[in-house]
Amino acid sequence: MVSKGIKDGFPVLVGYFTTAVAFGLLGKNTGLLFMETLSVSLIVFAGASQFILLSLLASGAGFAEIVITTFLVNFRHLLMSASLAVRLEKKSFLLPVAAFGVTDETFAVASFGASRITEPYMIALNTTSYAGWVGGTAAGYLAGNLLPPKLQNIMGLLLYLLFVAILTPEVKRRFSLLPVILLSGGINWFLSFLGWMSSGWNMIAAIILGCTAGYFLEQRRERGAP
Repeated sequence: MVSKGIKDGFPVLVGYFTTAVAFGLLGKNTGLLFMETLSVSLIVFAGASQFILLSLLASGAGFAEIVITTFLVNFRHLLMSASLAVRLEKKSFLLPVAAFGVTDETFAVASFGASRITEPYMIALNTTSYAGWVGGTAAGYLAGNLLPPKLQNIMGLLLYLLFVAILTPEVKRRFSLLPVILLSGGINWFLSFLGWMSSGWNMIAAIILGCTAGYFLEQRRERGAP
């Protein structure tokens, strides 16, 4: 099962490496040291949350804002890990290790591509993808030293382009998400315009209010309400 986990995780490794290169470049552009940037990938290991973290750091957000925002964005990982844990053939003290590396992509691979799910399989699958993400982060940061200063100065634009790239496939797959995305963005903009809170708390409020509105919109859609 270990060899199958590595084999199944290799395509994820390739995809993660290229995205993590962008994170490493942006980490350097944000002003983080090499080990700080690498530590984020080593400890957090969650693509969207890590890019949001850079945005919050650049805006001067505090520790509590960053932790709460990351928790809310990554809360789905708890549900995915619980779903996989039910299907595990055997459970041991290695279960937390197997759960740590669960991401959207490894969850999809394990759920739909594996006939058997064991702890060795999940650890091998997750470790392979983890290696791609951490390796890509290191490569991206080091590659930033080779970029001309002018190009480094405009790397901040890449952060916003990456958010668009993350959202676009989801909207194409489920167009009903578009109103929720626009509403959340509008709430964040409005709160920023008012200036009552910092950018981190604005984002937390937008996530909570946007998800709540999305829940009720989904309920209306399922009931066939106009």
